[in-house]
Amino acid sequence: MAEEATPGPGTATTAYEWLGGEARVRALVDRFYDLMDLEPGYADLREVHGDTLDSARDKLFWFLSGWLGGPDLYIERFGHPRLRARHMPFRIGIRERDQWLACMAQAMRDVAVDPELAARLETSFAQTADWMRNQGV
Repeated sequence: MAEEATPGPGTATTAYEWLGGEARVRALVDRFYDLMDLEPGYADLREVHGDTLDSARDKLFWFLSGWLGGPDLYIERFGHPRLRARHMPFRIGIRERDQWLACMAQAMRDVAVDPELAARLETSFAQTADWMRNQGV
């Protein structure tokens, strides 16, 4: 049986496809939250999330699925994401932003996201993460 080619920038029509679809988005999100829970360098970020990460895992998975060009799972459940408004109750400063970005970058490396896609995503994540800040520090 021939091995299927991994979608890439020339063959995938969306970042969702390029990443590898539902299972790979879930793997990325799970690795992100596992790292947040395990790595002391992400302690400030972890503290923002409360006792359990279960709800956050699902919400990020649902959100990223649609944001990457796959099924709009988050919108189907909750409507428009209104990211900044939904995150306003949580302290998000420079430290939390930087830890979020570092944790996601590490998760993308750990699940072997194509480096070209990872670079594009890191740029978009950085813009969004900075916009989400609601604290000066």
